[in-house]
Amino acid sequence: MTITLRPHQQRALDAMSTADKGQIIVPTGGGKTFIMIQDCIRRMKTGPKTIVVVAPRILLANQLCDEFMQQVSNTWTHICHCHSGETKYFSSTKSEKIALFANTARAAGESVIIFTTYHSLRRVVDSGIDIDCAYFDEAHNSVTRHFFIPTAACSLHSDSTYFFTATPRTANSHSRGMNNAEIYGQVIENVPAPELINNGCIVSPTVVPFEQDIERLKINAHENDADTVDGIIADLDEQHAAKILVAVPSSRVLGNMIGKTDLLARLAERGYNVLHVTSKFGAFVNKKKVGREEFFRTLTAWGADPTKKFVIFHYSILSEGINVPGLTHCVLLRNLNVVEMAQTIGRVIRMDRDDVANIKAGKITAGALQMYKKSTGFVTVPVYKNYGKNTVERLQRVVDSIFVKGVAPDSYVR
Repeated sequence: MTITLRPHQQRALDAMSTADKGQIIVPTGGGKTFIMIQDCIRRMKTGPKTIVVVAPRILLANQLCDEFMQQVSNTWTHICHCHSGETKYFSSTKSEKIALFANTARAAGESVIIFTTYHSLRRVVDSGIDIDCAYFDEAHNSVTRHFFIPTAACSLHSDSTYFFTATPRTANSHSRGMNNAEIYGQVIENVPAPELINNGCIVSPTVVPFEQDIERLKINAHENDADTVDGIIADLDEQHAAKILVAVPSSRVLGNMIGKTDLLARLAERGYNVLHVTSKFGAFVNKKKVGREEFFRTLTAWGADPTKKFVIFHYSILSEGINVPGLTHCVLLRNLNVVEMAQTIGRVIRMDRDDVANIKAGKITAGALQMYKKSTGFVTVPVYKNYGKNTVERLQRVVDSIFVKGVAPDSYVR
């Protein structure tokens, strides 16, 4: 299989070949997982290696594993998962079993890749295994109080460590920021979003205020939000509203929107399938409760199917990392911090696959957005009489910072 690297991916790999530790700042949609995989393959060509891949959630750890195994030969590579989720590979959260698995493979002269989460990383660290290289995905998660200690231990213990994020977080009054060079190294590659737009990797987002001539009150929030979602979708161009992600204020509000209003019936009348997922209630596809594996298989299949229209509701599970193909529109029903805003925007700026194919075939020019089938990703924010205006302004500042100036927005760890 012929591998074609984007210029920014090649720069990142070149930097990783000369620096044993560092940060790779890549906007969402810039192919950071591909960078990890190619670096991993390059390292394993020089001999057996023990690799650790850290993700913020079990779902993302499993997704990363799937992407790695599409390119990494499993003939001489053993896969281990360290988290509480389901996987077809060997899995354990017991440090002694992780050590036995990894050390047995290495004694046989074979490589090991361990996929874990920030929550379970300490189990890998406590196993005492020698780590040749660790990749931290969505590395801004590592600065929290609970995750920083195992992150620091892994960084100091590994021969090489790399931190990938679109939204780095720094600290001024303590050591848990990504400006702690001893743990995180320096920024060795910082990819500006305008470069990715011009090179045909992503599209730019468009912020759309949706003004409501009412006040949003907590007492009937689920009714307000249900009417708002229906009103927004009714106003959308059907071509640009086929696959919509809705970030809800809370699991409770979502439960009431689904169970105490006729929103599902209204969306069905418009031809939309409905999916929703929260850690509290689980995953549903058109009112049917399903396992998360089935949920994401359905989501991936529908995302790739141009004939499928759907609305997917979530609280936080889909905010970062998880690839949801085909999304055209995002609706923000809650206020978000800077990191959450940037990550949520990233869900809708991925290229349409037809545009990717046409660029590759030379039919359209990369970066000529006016020629694209999908020229932008829409982010709609409801604006009530008493709520929403400040959110729109903050969101627009984040968009201008990332996609116009090419600078990741400032985010500080308290």
